[in-house]
Amino acid sequence: MLGNAQEWVNDWYGEVYYAASPEYDPRGPDSGEYRVLRGGAWSNGSLAVRVSDREQGNPGLGSPDYGFRCVGEVLAP
Repeated sequence: MLGNAQEWVNDWYGEVYYAASPEYDPRGPDSGEYRVLRGGAWSNGSLAVRVSDREQGNPGLGSPDYGFRCVGEVLAP
């Protein structure tokens, strides 16, 4: 699924947040101006098309490079 669109995540972006964040499941800062974008879009270079790519994006602006995935539990009949 990488390379289609950068994924919005719920975390606010903090430039130095991960230097002192919890080791497991860091949630990001409590507030901020930008949200985190993960992965890489079709227009990014090969170094950005990876799960660990983390960038900032203004949630008020759209881009053909930004998207999100809807997930849910599949219930057996």
